[in-house]
Amino acid sequence: MSYPPPQGGYPPYGGHSPQPGYQQPPPGQYPPQGYPPQQGYGVPPAQGPPQGYGQPQGYPPQGQYGQPSQQHGYPPQPPPQGHSPYPQQQQPYGAPPPQGQYPPQGQYPPQHQGQYPPHQQGQYPPQQHQQQPPYGAPQTPYGAPPPQPYGAPPVMPTPPSPGYDPNQVAHVDMSGAADTLRKAMKGFGTDESALIRVLAHMPPQEIPTLKQTYSQRHHRSLESDIEAECSGYFKFALLAILRGPLQQDVWCLNDALKGAGTKESLLDDVLVGRSNADIRAIKTAYQQKYRRSLENDVKADLSAKTQRMYLMILAATRQEESAPVYPQAVDADVSELHRATEAKTGTEQLTVCSILTSRSDGQIRAIAQAYEHKYRRALESVIRSEFAGHMEDALVRMVRTGADKAMRDAIALEDCMKGPGTKDERLVQRVVTVHWDRRHAQQVKGAYGHRYGKDLIGRIRGETSGDYERVLVAMLE
Repeated sequence: MSYPPPQGGYPPYGGHSPQPGYQQPPPGQYPPQGYPPQQGYGVPPAQGPPQGYGQPQGYPPQGQYGQPSQQHGYPPQPPPQGHSPYPQQQQPYGAPPPQGQYPPQGQYPPQHQGQYPPHQQGQYPPQQHQQQPPYGAPQTPYGAPPPQPYGAPPVMPTPPSPGYDPNQVAHVDMSGAADTLRKAMKGFGTDESALIRVLAHMPPQEIPTLKQTYSQRHHRSLESDIEAECSGYFKFALLAILRGPLQQDVWCLNDALKGAGTKESLLDDVLVGRSNADIRAIKTAYQQKYRRSLENDVKADLSAKTQRMYLMILAATRQEESAPVYPQAVDADVSELHRATEAKTGTEQLTVCSILTSRSDGQIRAIAQAYEHKYRRALESVIRSEFAGHMEDALVRMVRTGADKAMRDAIALEDCMKGPGTKDERLVQRVVTVHWDRRHAQQVKGAYGHRYGKDLIGRIRGETSGDYERVLVAMLE
């Protein structure tokens, strides 16, 4: 089944406010983030102003994994070069865009809501990076990031997500929270409600401070006390929170690779669609914890083209999100994807993997939109017809990550609950991952309601019970 294109005008979930607009692009390229941000669910579709390739319709800004709203107690991350630290105000419904908001001439042509621009020969001006190299010069392998044109502004690396940098620690007083947790587990019985109240909404930067404070004040390990006092999937959820996002990813990867067989869906949840900085942080943390290389463990567990696809991901050579989206590069990728799939008998699987594992989310979004415009078929449908098994699932996740992360995660949560029985461990892991970013969690709930016509929290309540139900609901409220 093809992945539906995002639609505008969805009702907001729980009164979640729309997101601010994006910053003015520098001359001669797309905005510094590589593509215009998405509007939130509940924002009315823009009237009048055109859209370009790579801009979805009716969705929130695509932030990096785990990006929460500003929290107290730790320094904010500086904005990327060329961005104002203050968000621009949302324009009134139907108002024309402020002067200078749209990409300059020479980029993708205007695109109206719900349609694509006509594909005409010679419509786009030549780009310097697309010129043929001199005779005898070394050729760039296909799928490698395109070279930057002369004089282009430098591409700023995407910083690690919150919780993936050891220096991202909140220097706040956690003595009250530590004492509340100890009181909840001390003596006969356990106050599960207190555990949920303290842990369900704690940002990732505060987790290390909490565990250190607990140890210093009570001379005990917080994780060991949770292990002893709690049970079942309730304990599983609390321990996942206490590991924090980076160590939880490392734990999941070890769980996916240990023993007989490989849990490829768990590999996909952790690795697919991640920034270069996050992949490097994950590999370093895995090496430190298990004294083994993550790449070597992947090589030992997987084989053939599936192994090579995951090694491409672990190479951490994606285009950064600040990289511009060049129309001719998008067109070249679209043509190459078609040539490697529908245009021939047999699929050049590694060509497809090479393109999708090396492009940014904004570039993948533009590629998917341009592919459907040119060949009248959704890229996700092509992947589903040309691939099978674990490689199909991973590539579909790459396309969905570029198209709409909120809808991607809404579908992933439903996959844990549909059919007979609930995939409880996977449900816990995915809820914990979503909850680190409060704004993203609200968007996932809106996307779920739009796609399935029901409330995500109500759906979870119907599949879980007891303290296990209460902690999952608390993380999403």
